[in-house]
Amino acid sequence: MRETINAALQAATKARDARRVSTLRLVAAAIKDRDIAARTSGSGQATDAELLELLAKMIKQREESQKIYADAGRAELAQQEGEEVAIIREFLPKQLSDADMTKAIDDAIAETGAESVRDMGKVMAALKSRYAGQMDFGKASGAVKAKLG
Repeated sequence: MRETINAALQAATKARDARRVSTLRLVAAAIKDRDIAARTSGSGQATDAELLELLAKMIKQREESQKIYADAGRAELAQQEGEEVAIIREFLPKQLSDADMTKAIDDAIAETGAESVRDMGKVMAALKSRYAGQMDFGKASGAVKAKLG
């Protein structure tokens, strides 16, 4: 993933695409920060699953900012955040559809033997290990709670 992002950054630099260059530099810096944090904790480099989680977090932050800017009447800033979201999304795997997410939740519940809301942590851990970057875990959490509750 690091190589893909660096190659995209070089291509954007050559194409003089300022928005893409600045966004990819932010992503590269965030990855470098995560790697440094991983090294200080003794685990080497951040895993691809951790990087996918990082990118998903960056997208969520930008979507929240986009909504705030749109509500405040700052259309140009909202559009800028939207463009950044689109650029970052290119590096995430395809998101699961609602039907696929429901099936994944059912499978995780069956696999972990979850019976009540108390077992929700086990189910969410199983989902996060298998579907990092492919699922909105906020939405999944609500669905798991509804199924177990």
